[in-house]
Amino acid sequence: MAEISEIICVTCPKGCTLRVKHEGKQVLEVLDGCKRGEEYAICELQDPRRMVASTVRVDGGLHPLVPVYTKKAFPKHLIPDLARALRNVEIPAPVKINQVVLPNALGTGIDVVASRDMPKVAA
Repeated sequence: MAEISEIICVTCPKGCTLRVKHEGKQVLEVLDGCKRGEEYAICELQDPRRMVASTVRVDGGLHPLVPVYTKKAFPKHLIPDLARALRNVEIPAPVKINQVVLPNALGTGIDVVASRDMPKVAA
């Protein structure tokens, strides 16, 4: 039996409320929104993903943590597991921007990379 759900689209700053007619994860019709919103609604019902930003520890760096992010949108249901995995990551300084700090995170094929340089501190 088809049902209608409301989803707030986050692909642009307008934040449109989409009414999506679906049966389970099968989208039948997106009643409001643009083409990008329709793609977002389908993805959100079938395989929701998010960009993930966090930090990992740095050994010998100017600061104790370096910010990191996923190179692609990450499966939403795996984000808690990714956060646990990142807590166990410690990389040596120096760190370069876009340096891979966790390759193939959780077997998804998505790398986690540094979002800034972190110089080494002389001892």
